[in-house]
Amino acid sequence: MLRVVPLAAGWLLPRGPSVPRFSRVRAWPLGHGGLRPWRAGSAEAGRRSVLKTPKGTRDHPPAYTALRDRLLAAVVTCFKRHGAAAIDTPVLELRETLMGKYGEEAKLIYELQDQGGELLALRYDLTVPFARYLAMNKITNMKRYHIAKVYRRDNPATTRGRYREFYQCDFDIAGQFDPMIPDAECLKIVHEILSDLQLGDFLIKVNDRRILNGIFAVCGIPESKFVTVCCTVDKLDKVPWEEVRGEMVGEKGLSPEAADHIGEYVQLHGGLELIERLLQDPKLSQNKLAKEGLGDMKLLFEYLTLFGITGKISFDLSLARGLDYYTGVIFEAVLLQQENEHVEEPVSVGSVAGGGRYDELVGMFDPKGRKVPCVGVSIGIERIFSILEQRMKASGEKVRTTETQVLVATPHKHLLAARLKLISELWGAGIKAEMLYKKDPKLLKQLQYCEDTGIPLAAIVGEQELTDGVVKLRDVATRVEVDIPREKLVDEIRRRLEP
Repeated sequence: MLRVVPLAAGWLLPRGPSVPRFSRVRAWPLGHGGLRPWRAGSAEAGRRSVLKTPKGTRDHPPAYTALRDRLLAAVVTCFKRHGAAAIDTPVLELRETLMGKYGEEAKLIYELQDQGGELLALRYDLTVPFARYLAMNKITNMKRYHIAKVYRRDNPATTRGRYREFYQCDFDIAGQFDPMIPDAECLKIVHEILSDLQLGDFLIKVNDRRILNGIFAVCGIPESKFVTVCCTVDKLDKVPWEEVRGEMVGEKGLSPEAADHIGEYVQLHGGLELIERLLQDPKLSQNKLAKEGLGDMKLLFEYLTLFGITGKISFDLSLARGLDYYTGVIFEAVLLQQENEHVEEPVSVGSVAGGGRYDELVGMFDPKGRKVPCVGVSIGIERIFSILEQRMKASGEKVRTTETQVLVATPHKHLLAARLKLISELWGAGIKAEMLYKKDPKLLKQLQYCEDTGIPLAAIVGEQELTDGVVKLRDVATRVEVDIPREKLVDEIRRRLEP
């Protein structure tokens, strides 16, 4: 009898009296399964590698994947309800496609080694690839959604749903349209998705890059520093104003007076009344960019009022969103919670959606610089997964990981052929069915499997059922059993499973 002993990752070497011993075994070089030559007796032979996923990534077990698929289905349903078509793009992009589009965030891009003359990087988001797709295919009008993984060399915080590999769910409208109509629809989509998922109270913050740039201009900030100051303002949702001010003065070179002047504006938030007040501001009203932005913001709120969602919208001047490509309206949705019963104002527990208008990004890829105005939103599905996963663990709720409708079972021995024939008939009729992979499983074990996995029905066929030409259909929850004529079984299963 031969014994087998492990040789190297994934390889087995037979050893026994009829098999000669080898002092050396050759394995494929790196690039063919990642193996290196292995030598018997080497220190490497006795070393065991630690099995783990890379930092900031995770495996997705069946329960998690089922929950994710359910969430993605809800998001896709909303995107399709608003008339979007799906696209897909490569996970790899030319490095030059991604560089210069993300501001200070560019340091988080995963760059790859030279691949035969092409300098590549993993996509950082789905927006820049979409703009490249539009320019490359000369598309000037499109409503699309895209759900795929993106990659960021970020410092992961897995408890908050922040990973280095994660899904994004994007909805974008490209084309020349009347002001703020597509933008209002994007905000309506965020409101619909967060309401449908019943995550709790939420707030959608909106601002406009033109208003921010106008504020910086009237505060005496040179245009060359607009982007870097914008990135600093974007930290206001995470750190107090004193720290943001300190960075402006200490690292970005602003005068204390200029920083204080910015602070008078960026700590404001409200609704239409704030927009009206800023339109009367003696300095901002004289700035062309700020005036345009405030005019569009007023129009946006009028449309959102017609949609009936202004109760969840806040015009927040601290919202900056650090990406370079935004040119107009920007928005971000956050979940709220009461810190304790004595606090009247809810506190944010994290961003779950964000987006904005990027009218110049497509033109950066077009040889002739032709612009295609765009606006879009990205749903932070990983953050939502994290919240629902924590709730599921806390409640002890079980998530079904399969969609099996019927288990084909037998109560006696020597009936494997009957099970195989019946399950084949069910599969042929489009019924989702399973059976246990044993010749003679005990009936109790088969029924227990139904209860453990949430299978609603069991089709039991024994010697008597075969003689009578029927199948015993069992409702697993109520344990009620009824004999159904074999030729009517499929129709009866469908009837019982109707929603």
